[in-house]
Amino acid sequence: MKISGRLSQLIYSRMFAVSLWFGLSIIAVVQSIITHIHTLHSGNLYIPYPRETTDVNLYGPFFSLIIAAFSWLPDNMGVIFWVMLNSLFLLFAILKLPLPDKWKTLLVLLNAHESMVNSASLQTNGLVASCILLGFIYTKKTKESHALFFIMAAFFIKIYGIVGFAFFFFSRKKIWFIVWSAVWTILFFFAPLVITDWNFLVQSYFDWYRCLQVKWAKNGLLTREVRLQNVSVMGMFRRIFYLPAFNDLWILIPAFFLYASQYVYYRYWQDTRFQLYILCSVLIATVIFSNSSESATYIIAMPGLCTWYLLQPKSRAVTTYFIIAFIITSFGSSDLFSPWPRTHIFNPYSLKAFFPLITWLIILFQIHSKQFLKAKDPREAIP
Repeated sequence: MKISGRLSQLIYSRMFAVSLWFGLSIIAVVQSIITHIHTLHSGNLYIPYPRETTDVNLYGPFFSLIIAAFSWLPDNMGVIFWVMLNSLFLLFAILKLPLPDKWKTLLVLLNAHESMVNSASLQTNGLVASCILLGFIYTKKTKESHALFFIMAAFFIKIYGIVGFAFFFFSRKKIWFIVWSAVWTILFFFAPLVITDWNFLVQSYFDWYRCLQVKWAKNGLLTREVRLQNVSVMGMFRRIFYLPAFNDLWILIPAFFLYASQYVYYRYWQDTRFQLYILCSVLIATVIFSNSSESATYIIAMPGLCTWYLLQPKSRAVTTYFIIAFIITSFGSSDLFSPWPRTHIFNPYSLKAFFPLITWLIILFQIHSKQFLKAKDPREAIP
């Protein structure tokens, strides 16, 4: 796709992309409020606190240690610092990807809206996405200690981080990959003892597990209360065909084997194009096959969808598909469209998962048909 003139200069301007990235996040954060931290007071981390928030904490006890520093700030200042640090960290991770500068600038520009959505919800999805990306980046650089630091940190914050082990196959130091995963697991497990005691920490891990079980079961319902939850393939399938008793395993088990099938081409494990395809597959699958996914969670999936497009030999069909997929996925549940389609079509049927699913299936097809070998060389800049 050739772009010329002033529009090209604007699109590929790093300053413009970064300004939009932080500008949208600031707009989002001024509309939100921060919740209180309960670890310091040994209050149950996983029960509702209706006077403070309508949501329930789903983050691991380790997250309390990370957020504790922000709890000492005035609420408004704490919100701004937390959201902007998340945005900065994800920006840093994107700019560290083994891609040409123009590609990275486009990724920042294309994901600015999703970053805003995440910022508005004050969630950690941007942080988790950053850790997954950095796990990939440092594995590729054979810095397993760094890679596992981010992968395990993401896991102990939000279980999505476990997908970072998908990069094990790319490691040239697999023994050290395993060793560092054990080291960081031990350190992060015990880290909250800095601000709490042993009995409360152990109880918190049990409470976290039970809370996730309850959340999983609740998200499988078709009630109006969880309408904005389960924005996944399972949620889409349940809601379109109205199947309250549908067992998610009918989708998750085939999806697991389809995903695993990508690794049979072991001769390409060190091929950068193959690795980037797997990265895209991981980022998308993490979101579309989790019934805990919300609209804000797609800050993890969208960099995968956009990176996939950048890798493609460009054609009118590919570009048209991407534009439609991008607009529907990123803006279908936003204020870009009128309230009617958002309220009666996109949100009720979890359609935000539709095009990421199609893209994930395309990635599978391209890997098994070896079309990833025709991908644009990431060392070359976009013309």
